Amino acid sequence: MSENYTLPIESNWTVEDIVTVSNLIDGVLAVYETGISKRILLERFDQFREVMPAKSEQKQFDRDFEQQTGYSIYKTIQLAQKTIRDKVRA
Repeated sequence: MSENYTLPIESNWTVEDIVTVSNLIDGVLAVYETGISKRILLERFDQFREVMPAKSEQKQFDRDFEQQTGYSIYKTIQLAQKTIRDKVRA
């Protein structure tokens, strides 16, 4: 994974929106680095969906993120939803 990546920030996002999206990204990366609470990750994903409610935008954002990092938000969330453990780690 590249340590340098650029989040595609929308011009109409507030600072709070940017923080929400960044928190999800941090959570996704944590799954592959140290692990993260399943509850926290899924809460962050729900908050992300409030910022970006359109599925098409979510998919495009995920594709851009995966291209840059090698990690898929969608696949990570699927992993979290399927795990029975309290902590998600890949």
